[in-house]
Amino acid sequence: MDNLETNLNELKDILNLSKKQIEDRKLSLLDFSKNGFPSKKDEDWKFIDLNRIISSKIPKIKFSNNLVSKKIENKEIFNNISKNLLENNYVISKNGLITDVVLDHEDKNKFSITKIPLNIKEDQYSSLGSLNKAFYLDYLKLVVKENYKFKKPVLIINYSSPEIENTVLNQRFDLVMEKNSCMSILDLNWNLSENNFYNINNNFQLNENSILKNYKIDLNNNSNIFYSKTKIELYKNSISENFIISSGSECSKNEIECDLKEKFSSAFVNGIINLDVSKQHEIRSKINHLSENTKSYQLIKCALKDKSKAVYQGKIFVDSVAQKTDGYQLSKAILLNEGTEFNGKPELEIYADDVKCSHGSSSGNLDENKIFYLMTRGLSKNEAKKILLDGFFLEVIEKITDTKVKDLIKELMKIR
Repeated sequence: MDNLETNLNELKDILNLSKKQIEDRKLSLLDFSKNGFPSKKDEDWKFIDLNRIISSKIPKIKFSNNLVSKKIENKEIFNNISKNLLENNYVISKNGLITDVVLDHEDKNKFSITKIPLNIKEDQYSSLGSLNKAFYLDYLKLVVKENYKFKKPVLIINYSSPEIENTVLNQRFDLVMEKNSCMSILDLNWNLSENNFYNINNNFQLNENSILKNYKIDLNNNSNIFYSKTKIELYKNSISENFIISSGSECSKNEIECDLKEKFSSAFVNGIINLDVSKQHEIRSKINHLSENTKSYQLIKCALKDKSKAVYQGKIFVDSVAQKTDGYQLSKAILLNEGTEFNGKPELEIYADDVKCSHGSSSGNLDENKIFYLMTRGLSKNEAKKILLDGFFLEVIEKITDTKVKDLIKELMKIR
């Protein structure tokens, strides 16, 4: 990583950064340099050693690449995406640069968009947060105004072209939901590039009575390493619904942290990890109950074959003032052959005495009797397994409350 400062100077030319902006980024670069990429020494990374993976897979890693600014026509992206998806609002990020923000289905007076960051929050305990702040390529802040409900979801297309390789791509997205507002986000990874590390940082603020439905989809096979950190602050009576499909990237980790700051706020984290070959994916969630009468629900299901590996780390924290908390967490894994590995780490940390919290984790195989029964009805073994796995995943998919998004996800996963 001796080329860090050189790469930062290259980024200055790509993004036309001012001297002040470079100095601010250098401070974050210094923080990252102290610790580098996280390894198993970090408790949060004990199951997937990112430092080792990057060292072996991207030994000559670059922190900037002038090819990111190469012009890409939208039709090159749209040709690979379902027309049903493109009927929504959309934001297009090409190689980490946001090129299109098209919210034509909405009242333009009911939202605002900012591209220049004024006050970026940084997790002082996260080396990847510091890396993101030092090298982020682009930034977007969306504010949904009070009492406004988006008519259609916002499709965020994260596209990367085949020319980009061995590069770190950093991006930031902030969202503020004002009182009584509502919207859905469909975050789609469509990566054609190879051997890159994506480092995405999201910060969402949900004010009183607001509702955010946040869906993240990683389905197309690629050899990239993907990391996303989403921090959500919830205020009185707000709701955050989060859903993750984790399947396409060679290595992936999605982190979601929700702070339930005021009473009657609720956070839901549901996810599917569906892997083959030697892929390694993780979902890590932390729900902080910081006020009374708050609720959380987490359900993660995994299906693994070949030599793939899945991890779910889920934590429910209940502050001493958070009486009448209702927290639930469950993870289940199906191991389709002996070479797979599932690691579950459920945690409860409770300091209040009037709460209802539970957690659990289990793993096992498909029921051979059920497979045999379906085969007697004329199905092949693979068809029988597909039906059983679809049923296994449907419990999670049915938690999606946006019916249009639910149907789209079933279409993408080829579930009837």
